[in-house]
Amino acid sequence: MKVFRLDELEAERAANEGAYLQFLRERNMSLGLYALDAGSPDPQQPHGQDEVYFVASGRASITVGDETTQVARGSVVYVPAGVPHRFHHITEDLRVLVVFSPPEA
Repeated sequence: MKVFRLDELEAERAANEGAYLQFLRERNMSLGLYALDAGSPDPQQPHGQDEVYFVASGRASITVGDETTQVARGSVVYVPAGVPHRFHHITEDLRVLVVFSPPEA
């Protein structure tokens, strides 16, 4: 069994001074913590894997393909592989758990 605490992951991510921390990688999936502060841009590009976002905290909008919606704590968003997507209008610091399947390259 592997158990993770969000506050510990956030501290590790911040110590590494990066927006993304991959903290689990298995044969069929990987899991990471993505952090974007209020007002910051989201520079990500489409990925070659399906992904699921679970918003742990914060508020923003997300555009996936041609669709846009608002997200906040508790929101879950599925993004198919290869589809352009981006968080924007981030009004509260955003902390998102990201599941990639298969694992992120």
